[in-house]
Amino acid sequence: MRIIGPDELVFGVDDLNACRTFLVDYGLDEENWEDGKGGTFVALDNTAITVRARDDSSLPKPLPSGSTLRQTIYGVEDASVLDEIEAELSTDREVTRDGNGAIALVDDVDMALKFQVTRRIDLDLEAELINSPGAAPLRGVNKIGALQDAPAKPRTLSHIVYFTPDMTKHEAFYVERLKFVVTDRFTNVGPFLRPQACKDHHTLFMLATPPYMQGLEHLAFHMQGPTDLMLAGSRLVQKGYESFWGPGRHKFGSNWFWYFNCPLMTHFEYDADMDIHDDDWAPREIDVSAEASQLFLFENVEKWFPGAGPKD
Repeated sequence: MRIIGPDELVFGVDDLNACRTFLVDYGLDEENWEDGKGGTFVALDNTAITVRARDDSSLPKPLPSGSTLRQTIYGVEDASVLDEIEAELSTDREVTRDGNGAIALVDDVDMALKFQVTRRIDLDLEAELINSPGAAPLRGVNKIGALQDAPAKPRTLSHIVYFTPDMTKHEAFYVERLKFVVTDRFTNVGPFLRPQACKDHHTLFMLATPPYMQGLEHLAFHMQGPTDLMLAGSRLVQKGYESFWGPGRHKFGSNWFWYFNCPLMTHFEYDADMDIHDDDWAPREIDVSAEASQLFLFENVEKWFPGAGPKD
């Protein structure tokens, strides 16, 4: 099944205005907004976050946990993939179609899903360029690498992480029914998964948790590279948002990361430089630990010059 990855996440929130401010500060562009109703915010490739009022009757029903995530929308390559998914999943659950041909259903642990022909647009943007001794320069003569006013915009919705109450059932749904591929695994914690039409190390990770925690642990958007990640994260800190984890670099996936708390009541991550894999990749499995999860981790400490320390 040629599923690409998450196209859009839909939330039901308590404070629409605070969420609106955060999503713009995070770097997404406001696509539309209606006071009291909410709106949609997009990355450079048009993948999106939509926020609605928690009691909006148009939203799928909430999880018993109270998670603000109300629907995960996946993009697929074309309409034939929607037909394939409908044929597979309508055998044991209700599958509905909307006027645009998108299909909606719930997965095997009652989380609301939607599949649509992707809203993503192709990007033709410059990668982060480095100059490395012993190799030809990638950033040319007189081209500056550290630009304080660089836009540092999220490029595409990268991945999501679920708290799930039944790991065996949930993993089987994505692997056996939707043909996701396991790339790596933390033993007794959960798998990293990628759909068939994506080579990213993962677009979905699961963490086994009690039912009262079910929902979204975090989501991430890919940045141009580590410099954009550090710049965007620093700007959020300067605006008063609380860093949750990072900056650092993961081992599984190799992606740089920086997570933040936010009024959507989940964690928003910037990530950059994730590994890509094909079907020749052999999944790894290890016990989870700080050493297994992060190659290194920085702290956001005020030190502006060698020998300078925090202000009194």
